[in-house]
Amino acid sequence: MAYSPMKKDLPIINKTYELVKWYIPILNKLPKNHKFGIADRIVNRLYDLLEALSEARYDNDKLEKLKRLNAKVDILRIFTWLLFDFSLFDERRVECAGRKINEIGGDLGGWIKQQENLKKNKESQ
Repeated sequence: MAYSPMKKDLPIINKTYELVKWYIPILNKLPKNHKFGIADRIVNRLYDLLEALSEARYDNDKLEKLKRLNAKVDILRIFTWLLFDFSLFDERRVECAGRKINEIGGDLGGWIKQQENLKKNKESQ
């Protein structure tokens, strides 16, 4: 296996990185009428999500940023189902993408809970 600097990163960032690597080559093969529509929207959101997660690590007030990212993950889910509904994804692909997106969403939810608990603890001191 090739060396990857991502292996030492936060699990949510690793999973998002792997989703980007898996998803974008597939999106690049879509027909032009969808590639320059929904595919571009998904690609941009994937890159935005990866960038924002990486930035959130260093943010002093992570909670609000993480909550906004939750909506971006949900949009990825919706757009993925659109690909299926447009018959651009088969059931196997939509399930695979959904599983990957749900893992990221679960990790994000955990990170949000952690930040909420930290905030509560600070306020109670």
